[in-house]
Formats: sequence, structure tokens, C-alpha cells
Amino acid sequence: MTVYDSRSDIETLRPPPLWVCALLGIVMIAAGIFALSDVVFATIISVKLIGLAAIAAGAFEILHAFWTKGWGGLLWQLLLGALYLAFGLVLLTQPASGALILTYFLGALLLASGIIRCVLSFAHWRQNGWMMLISGAFGLLAGVLILFGFPTISLWALGLLLGVDLLSHGVAWLLYAFQSVSRTA
Repeated sequence: MTVYDSRSDIETLRPPPLWVCALLGIVMIAAGIFALSDVVFATIISVKLIGLAAIAAGAFEILHAFWTKGWGGLLWQLLLGALYLAFGLVLLTQPASGALILTYFLGALLLASGIIRCVLSFAHWRQNGWMMLISGAFGLLAGVLILFGFPTISLWALGLLLGVDLLSHGVAWLLYAFQSVSRTA
């Protein structure tokens, strides 16, 4: 058995080359623009990819249940695996229904996390709680907009969020690369 000193591994870890960061930024920006050019198509592709991931997770859960029979809970693992498989099949075969389901859960999740962040912001007010309050307010607002716009928003919301997320990550990688270049120059 090998024991690694995590401190020395972290200290020797080098950032990726700047050209890799810039290329990643450009590719992510291009993917974001592509996703934003047809948000309905991006939503359908997202739903199908999540469906494939759910099917893979369900199949693995079922196989894992048989590999670890001695651990107990075989029936529960089989049931969970079957639910993952069924959910994945619904997402793959009925992408519009899948978009409805995922958008509703996303709205509920954003609403709940926004409320929690707003409440926690007051408990941590001295540690820049106002930033958490703003973040929570945006989450709360996004959740309310999604849930009150439901179901009409479900056809394009996931694609729009995917496109904006890709754009923002791409810009962040480009800024990181340019900032690193300016520091070395």
C-alpha cells in the first residue's frame, strides 16, 4: 500500500499551460454561443445526456447490488437502480416531458437554496453576509420565475442556462489566461 503526502502533491501541482486555458475558454464560449443560438435544441440535448447518465447510473446500481449482496439492502439497491433506469428512459424517449420534470426540479431547487442562503446570510452577516444575501435573492428570484413560468418556460430554460453557464466559464478561462500572461510580461 502506498501512502501519499497530500501536501507535497499539492505543492508540486502546476497550473495548466496558458494556451490550454485560452483554448478551453474559446471552445466553451463557442459552445455557449451555439447553445444560445437554439435554446430549445440545447434543452433537448441536455435532457438526453442527463437521461443517458441516469441509465448508466441505474445499470451500475443494479450490478453493484449483485456484487455486494452481503452488504444488505439488495432490494433497495435494485429498486433505486430500476428508478434510475426508468427516469433515464423517460428522459430519452420523452425529452419534452423530461424537460418539464427537470425544469420543475430546477425551479424548486433554486427557490429552496435561495431561501436557505437568505436566512444564512443574517447568521454570517459579519463575514460578508450581504454577498450571500444577494446570491440568495438571485436564487430565490430565479426559482420563482421558473416555477411561475412553468410549464411554458421548460422548453427553453435549461438550454438558456446551459448557454449562459458555458459563456461565463469560457470568459473566466480566457480572463485567467490573459491575466497570467500579463503577470509574466
